[in-house]
Amino acid sequence: MPLHPHVEGLLNQMVAAGGKPFHAMSPQECRQVFGGLLASLPPSQAKLANVADREVPGPAGPIATRVYTPEGKGPFPVLVFFHGGGWVIGDLASHDSVCRELSGGVGAVVVSVAYRLAPEHKFPAAPDDCLAVTRWVVQNAGQINADAKRVAVGGDSAGGNLAAVVTQQLRDQDKIRLAAQLLIYPVARLDGVASKSLVENAEGYLLQRADMDWFRNHYLRSDADGTDVRVSPILAKDLSGLPPALVQTCEFDPLRDEGEDYGKALKAAGVPTVISRYDGSIHAAFSFFTVMEPGRRMVDEAIRWLKETLRG
Repeated sequence: MPLHPHVEGLLNQMVAAGGKPFHAMSPQECRQVFGGLLASLPPSQAKLANVADREVPGPAGPIATRVYTPEGKGPFPVLVFFHGGGWVIGDLASHDSVCRELSGGVGAVVVSVAYRLAPEHKFPAAPDDCLAVTRWVVQNAGQINADAKRVAVGGDSAGGNLAAVVTQQLRDQDKIRLAAQLLIYPVARLDGVASKSLVENAEGYLLQRADMDWFRNHYLRSDADGTDVRVSPILAKDLSGLPPALVQTCEFDPLRDEGEDYGKALKAAGVPTVISRYDGSIHAAFSFFTVMEPGRRMVDEAIRWLKETLRG
């Protein structure tokens, strides 16, 4: 179907403003532009009981997190959230509004993770940090008024990749099955295999194929890392025993097919999985939920699904 009017309007505004693609900037410039763009959006209006920054022990030192606590009486379910940005950009501030909306809408504690970024910290720094924080939440849920039996992970794009990786790592290393995984247009592979959507949507829809190459080259130490299941979770030999998943994709997104392929692989392995495609929409729509109708529907679906899956 054609682009949604809200999506088309956003893309036209970016073209008129002369915005550069991600791959035409340095990581530092890209972080500033990305952060400024998201900071310019109307914020979430969710009412929360508390928002507090705290540090969690990590493999290379303390990891900054931001803990969102909903109104009401706990212990609450908890969502450990990993922000998107190609493992190179994004931070606690860029996804603050999204985390507020999810916390208030679901009635869950949300722990947002400031994992180490590339190229300063290449793979496996990001998944190592995300795994460490998720383990800490499982082991210390009481400290944040959360229920250790209702721990979910989630994230958008690179964050969706990290969420998928963490569920596999916890299953394999800790014998822990989390309660849910929210995979918002996730990166499922960086092994050089190009999906149909990566080719068809290579240019013109905010995230470009050249951007993905740029992110990949900053993130990986070598091409060999692309075949590691901690980078390409779709390559895992066994996907059984993983938590229920909601996989959200967008029609005009280079990552559409790999996300849907991962969802199909989860289903084939017996994992309860919902694959939800948003026609007429583009990568990053979820973050634009206050100004873009498809993004609003994506967030609403995520809230409904998490509430149902984490109800206990």
